[in-house]
Parts: sequence; C-alpha cells; structure tokens
Amino acid sequence: MQRETHTIDASDRILGRLATEIAVLLRGKHKPDFMPHKEMGDIVIVKNASKIKVTGKKMDQKTYFRHSGYLGSGKEIPLKVLFKKDPGNVLKIAVYGMLPKNKLRPIQIKRLKFE
Repeated sequence: MQRETHTIDASDRILGRLATEIAVLLRGKHKPDFMPHKEMGDIVIVKNASKIKVTGKKMDQKTYFRHSGYLGSGKEIPLKVLFKKDPGNVLKIAVYGMLPKNKLRPIQIKRLKFE
C-alpha cells in the first residue's frame, strides 16, 4: 500500500464541500482496492484554511456544542469565534464528523495537516 500526499488549496472553497473531498481522501475511497475495514487512506495537507467560505448565515447562527460529562458543563461556541481563533479547527471538526464512527476515525484524522 502506497500513501500519497495530497495538497489542497482551501482559498475560496466552501467548507462542507471541501470537508467531503478531504474525508474521501483520508479514508482511501478513491483507490480501486478500497476496503472499509482497512486503513489505506492518504495524507492530506490543507493550505490557506483561513480563506474558507461559509455560505448563508452560518457564520452568525451556527454554534458548536461540547460537554465534558459533568453536570452543567455544556458549552456553546459560535462559528465566528472558533473561525477567528483557529480556522483549521473548524475544517477539522467538519471532516471528523464525516468519517465513520469506529476505531479507525482517530487514526484517519491524524493524517490531516494544516499549513
């Protein structure tokens, strides 16, 4: 199995569409010998993550929710705040949600790099 390195320029690309393209490359679904239970994806390097476009009113209305498990510890972070702090993290969260929810997901997301 050969791992290729894909470099993607994220400037003026829509967040969700870019995330689906990256998720396919990380899983290896573009390869002819793809098997869902095997780890055969490629390495993806994303450039210009700060220039990603978000359509509609999502920048003002979308929030990310996280919870540690303790009572009263739920926190909501607006997309605008998270994007200003770390735009690569917004893309990483979107890709993470598109990967299959199994033991391969943490391994696959480690191959996503940002420049």
